[in-house]
Amino acid sequence: MDTTLIKPYLKWAGGKRQLLPEIKKHLPRNVTEYTYYEPFAGAGAVLFALLPEKAVINDCNDQLIMTYICIKKEVEDLITLLREYQRKNTKEFYYRLRNLDKDTQSFNQLADVEKAARFIFLNKTCYNGLYRVNSRGLFNVPYGTYKNPPICEDRVLRRISAYLNNRDISITNCDFEDALAYADGRSFIYFDPPYHSPDKSGFTGYHANGFGDGEQERLRSVFIRMTERGAKCLLSNADTEFIRDLYKAFEIIPVQAKRAINSDSARRGYVPEVLIKNWKD
Repeated sequence: MDTTLIKPYLKWAGGKRQLLPEIKKHLPRNVTEYTYYEPFAGAGAVLFALLPEKAVINDCNDQLIMTYICIKKEVEDLITLLREYQRKNTKEFYYRLRNLDKDTQSFNQLADVEKAARFIFLNKTCYNGLYRVNSRGLFNVPYGTYKNPPICEDRVLRRISAYLNNRDISITNCDFEDALAYADGRSFIYFDPPYHSPDKSGFTGYHANGFGDGEQERLRSVFIRMTERGAKCLLSNADTEFIRDLYKAFEIIPVQAKRAINSDSARRGYVPEVLIKNWKD
């Protein structure tokens, strides 16, 4: 199987492509021998960098997970739709697609591949590559001004599809805690949750319910439980006093991440983050 060109097929706030060199420094030895878990999959930068033989990838965002499933099962139909959307790419067409989910009954009648193509199109053409929903769970990012956005990367999509079909990759859409039900001492878990934002100005609009301090504390409890099971865990988050205090029992590694996507332009560029590790080499 040709694994060249396998890379994230979406733009994603908090994506890890820029941080991959740092993450790779802190992977378990013989990482390929572990079952890989990623309960906050996002655009899959770490997954596509490691290309594990066996993995469980999950996200609570049902529209996002639908794109993974359609790439695995219906990639040619997806490519056909994306090529059509690329030809039709205008501001008017963007808002027509964006507004489809305002009518829940009509939206639910769309085929999964139509929903997946819509999701990818909106992601590639919306302002600054943000994924953000309002309190009703409706995507609300305005149209971006790009001359020729790569809406249909057919070779990338086909090679991702081949990877998902030729390896033992489970794709789930559930709470992050439930996604780890079978993780054990032969598992490596990479956690990349919505980042802590003490002043609430960071980007946390992945879903209507948000990811506040209570969820960060629940995540820490899951991190401890996975540690007790013997799983090796690596977690990314913002470098804040709250996060450092939550994980003070573990190794905390400061890193500088380059961020191109944020709702606040002042928060783009190099920002302090941490990697948190639960094992000693």
